[in-house]
Amino acid sequence: MRTITFSEATLEAMREEMRRDPTVFVYGEDIVRQGGIFGQFKGLPEEFGDRIRDVPISETAIVGAALGAALTGTRPVADMHFADFIGVAFDELANQIAKNRYMFGGQANIPLVIRAPDGIINQAAAQHSQSVEGWLQNIPGLIIVAPSSPATAKGLLKSAIRLNDPVIYFEHKVLYPQKGPVPEEEYLTPIGKAEIRRPGRDVTIVTYSLMVQKCEEVATELASEGIDVEIIDLLTLKPFDRATVLESVKKTHRCVVAHEAVVTGGLGAEIAATIQEQAFWWLDAPVLRVGAKNVPIPFSPVLEKFVAPQKDDVRRAVYRVLHREV
Repeated sequence: MRTITFSEATLEAMREEMRRDPTVFVYGEDIVRQGGIFGQFKGLPEEFGDRIRDVPISETAIVGAALGAALTGTRPVADMHFADFIGVAFDELANQIAKNRYMFGGQANIPLVIRAPDGIINQAAAQHSQSVEGWLQNIPGLIIVAPSSPATAKGLLKSAIRLNDPVIYFEHKVLYPQKGPVPEEEYLTPIGKAEIRRPGRDVTIVTYSLMVQKCEEVATELASEGIDVEIIDLLTLKPFDRATVLESVKKTHRCVVAHEAVVTGGLGAEIAATIQEQAFWWLDAPVLRVGAKNVPIPFSPVLEKFVAPQKDDVRRAVYRVLHREV
């Protein structure tokens, strides 16, 4: 199987879907002039012309226009430049896009994708480093996905574009240059289905996006100590695959949830509550959460590393649910 980068995988997904469906179009800031700040749109303007557009710096207009375009029968893909900027267009997203199908009694589809580069990278500081999926968890009507590899990046983006519901597509900035195997033939990654990245019997780690890699590294290291870790890559954050998570916890009897977003109010809390409600009698230890500390992401490299969740944080959480010395 050929190996390409995460960025190239999303570019392939866009090219294939735009060739397949003439109603798909893309717009955002600097995607024509610059090819996207992470190279994820390079070459598309030359092939698709006006279906790839640069727009003024107004997230309110970008997201609001996506709703209008979707309601008229097209499939817009709007790029947020940085996920942090979703907050500027929160009313359009939360009160319009998420609610329109309900408000119109199911008569209107909202087939749009918001691409949102997120995560901590190279001292981008407090306004360009956030993982904001927790902001959107409480809004009925939105679907949220977060790929962790080039293969899932392509498959999830293609699935998101074809869906008749609004999808927030979080793509971690650190992942863009990373390479991985991607099939050349047509494929889709199903929305709403998690993937067991590593089977195990002693403890379940539920994770997603960049944290999948850190958790896999920890699992490999713990294997030398005789600890067998099962890793679940959620891929879809809302609605997350409860069945796969619960089945794993009932097998291992222990669970750690790891994400780069701050722990307070994060997806880890929802997953832990779900396990407590539906699998409490199978647990041999409390569900533990690993995430960023509850402060803005610092610019200082030393402080940035301190605030972000690290492999040692995951390892300590695994030791705790196994009742071992930390």
